[in-house]
Amino acid sequence: MRTALLASLLVLGATAPVLAHIHLTYPAARTDSMTGDQKEQHCGVANQVRNPARTTVLAPGATITVTWLETIQHPGWFRIAFQPDGAVFGIPPSSGGNGFPNINQEGLDATNSSIVLKDRIPDGQLSLSVTLPNMECANCTLQFIQVMTDKAPYTVDANSDDIYFNCADITLSNTPAAPDAGPGGGGTPDAPGGGGGGGGGGDSVDGGCSTTDGTGLIGTALFAGLLALRRRRR
Repeated sequence: MRTALLASLLVLGATAPVLAHIHLTYPAARTDSMTGDQKEQHCGVANQVRNPARTTVLAPGATITVTWLETIQHPGWFRIAFQPDGAVFGIPPSSGGNGFPNINQEGLDATNSSIVLKDRIPDGQLSLSVTLPNMECANCTLQFIQVMTDKAPYTVDANSDDIYFNCADITLSNTPAAPDAGPGGGGTPDAPGGGGGGGGGGDSVDGGCSTTDGTGLIGTALFAGLLALRRRRR
């Protein structure tokens, strides 16, 4: 029985899909799939294109809380970058021991016009607030990467064994109004306690008048009409 069980586990291990190492949860990743090797620049999966159904619309200059999962832990750090047009990004350059990057690269990458919003985010952290560029763009991308430091030497080729890639499709627009800024940001319009659409306790209001008071006035008028009709019949 033990032999049969071991054989079954080996078969399952050989046929099970490869689990992704990182996964953006806000903004939404291009796909909700949690599988794939995620090692191909610039978004993890070969030939993965922009997904209109999973595009997050935000306001220019918005501060959002980016959240993610680390499904397979490795020592190292994370980076969040933004590309105003497309999905081409740089990768951290070799610099330290065994070639691993040891320099904070936040700022504009002039070679591809991407912007590193936050660099060297400690391993184990699962959320971070970032401020997006104050511009409108219909083809922008947020990139999230994990740089591992346990597989020396560091390599910077197109399919680096030391980096996992994940992307979210973004639109920055002043129209229509952008939704909330994710977990901990803004508030959902029309939700209780939210940032838009009114809300709050007490009687509902329409045109500046309480609906409760309006109902009372209508009832009083009806009662007066019925009373007058009865008097006439008498």
